Amino acid sequence: MPRPGLVLACSLFGAAACGEGDAPANEVPEYAVGRSVYATDAIQAVSTSIRLEDVTQEWAVAFRHATGAFGEKWMPETMGSGVAIFDYDGDGWPDLYFVNSTGWEGRGEDRGAGPRLYRNRFGDGPGAEPGFSDVTAEAGLGAWAADYDGDGDQDLYVTAVGDNRLYRNDGGRFTDVTAVAGAKGNGPGAADPAWSTAAAWFDADRDGWLDLLVCNYVDWTPETDLFFSRDGVNKSYATPEEYEGESCRLLKNDGSGKFTDVTETAGLLNAEGKSLGIAVDDFNDDGWPDVAVANDTYPNFLYINQGDGTFADAGLDAGIAFDRSGRARAGMGIDVADITNRGQLSIAIGNFSNEAVSLYTAIGPLTFQDLAGTAGLTRPTLLPLTFGLRFADLSSDGNVDLVLGNGHIEPEIRRVQGDVDFEQAPILFQNDGRGKFMDVGSGVGGGFAEPIVARGVATSDLDRDGDLDLVFTANGGAPKVLRNDTAPPGAWVRVRLRGSAPNFHAIGSIVKVFAGGVARRFYVGVSGSYLSQSETNPVLAGLGDAVQADSISVRWPDGETTMTGPVAAGTQIEIQQPGGGR
Repeated sequence: MPRPGLVLACSLFGAAACGEGDAPANEVPEYAVGRSVYATDAIQAVSTSIRLEDVTQEWAVAFRHATGAFGEKWMPETMGSGVAIFDYDGDGWPDLYFVNSTGWEGRGEDRGAGPRLYRNRFGDGPGAEPGFSDVTAEAGLGAWAADYDGDGDQDLYVTAVGDNRLYRNDGGRFTDVTAVAGAKGNGPGAADPAWSTAAAWFDADRDGWLDLLVCNYVDWTPETDLFFSRDGVNKSYATPEEYEGESCRLLKNDGSGKFTDVTETAGLLNAEGKSLGIAVDDFNDDGWPDVAVANDTYPNFLYINQGDGTFADAGLDAGIAFDRSGRARAGMGIDVADITNRGQLSIAIGNFSNEAVSLYTAIGPLTFQDLAGTAGLTRPTLLPLTFGLRFADLSSDGNVDLVLGNGHIEPEIRRVQGDVDFEQAPILFQNDGRGKFMDVGSGVGGGFAEPIVARGVATSDLDRDGDLDLVFTANGGAPKVLRNDTAPPGAWVRVRLRGSAPNFHAIGSIVKVFAGGVARRFYVGVSGSYLSQSETNPVLAGLGDAVQADSISVRWPDGETTMTGPVAAGTQIEIQQPGGGR
């Protein structure tokens, strides 16, 4: 029986999985001790103006994730779950979709309540109760979201252990069209269904139709499950080294509602990959979308779009395949941002316990260096096991902060590694604007520092008050919805893009907001984090103390550029792609 992950048809991802590096659980890697390139100053408590409030119950989000575990410790049980933030009903307000797992067929375990879709009530007008309503039944759902058929509403793609699912959105109701669309994502002629994890919707060939990249993890089935132990006696959740990998699959959208697997001809076939995270961006600024893939105990990929329907892996040459000691880490969640507002992209990747978070920062054309130590990220991220991560400007000062969702895969990890817990507190690193990050999580309130078994991390201005809120998912537990109550908040502008048919949501656009002599850069996409999707259109840009954005530029997916004049702080602007509209 399929075990869902999470993917939005126009921008969402799903499934779950993760693993460990090849070092023993209690061994600290050499880069973390002694005098090394990762050496940082002692961690100090830092004050912050960011304030968060746990409003999960207040906003009526009653979801609880079920793992399907029944005592045999099968790998997929510990890898979920994810969340997608998207506007399913087109009313302009972001809704929440939580992925859930089923039980294993033939086992007597609790199967949970299934995935849940929560409709945003904040836009319902005067007198409406703030928060969300569970509309799963009336939406007819069993999965996630993005506009693959060019009709203006966001459809859903859900990844799983087994066949994935594509759900077409027809006016707020979802229909399973997986078979007719050819969107299982497991590869043609595969003997066994794949274990799919991350997915991304993007226009790989710039023909206007959103294509689908589905990443797969390892070749695991209940029949091939192996015994693995951390203490030499009891079974533990296995690591990915025990299994063969699976290739990512690229499904080309032909515009008729059907997909064709073009993985091999596109140069993406690689059965060694053990992929858990995808981030799409234009890494060489040539107008074509590229793809960074985080792999678990296998070198990370950086697929550069050649502009002719093919991709070339530049991960090794670009410096993101391995860590500085030449070791493939246990890459999971991934995200991309310009952390200094200087036009240099950074790729952050969450890794296993005893492996620090990676921060590959551009130092030249398609040349990256891991600057996690210089940025102050190495020491505080060495022990946590980081799944989801997200760059987000939570203080609206114009600099992206970094949020980490942490939690181990092994409930009994403390028995073999006394300084690591199963439940772990998330971490919030505030950006000082110069590429240095400070751990401020203990001071933001709202139960942020309380330990959970976090997996997905997503952001959106859920209540449309001008600052970004946070959503964490938990493996086998309840999510956390955290409202941003930062006071005084920084100034902001909101930019909603209206793309041309069939890409009405302008996926693949790059927005730059100019204020105070710097440019805040945003890529409008549907990838990143871990099994989760954040809202990226509209773009919410923090301005700090500025009273206006001096100008806003949009480079549309077709390469054409639109430039605006000044935009007053605290306002929303809609920008229409030339020749577009509905």
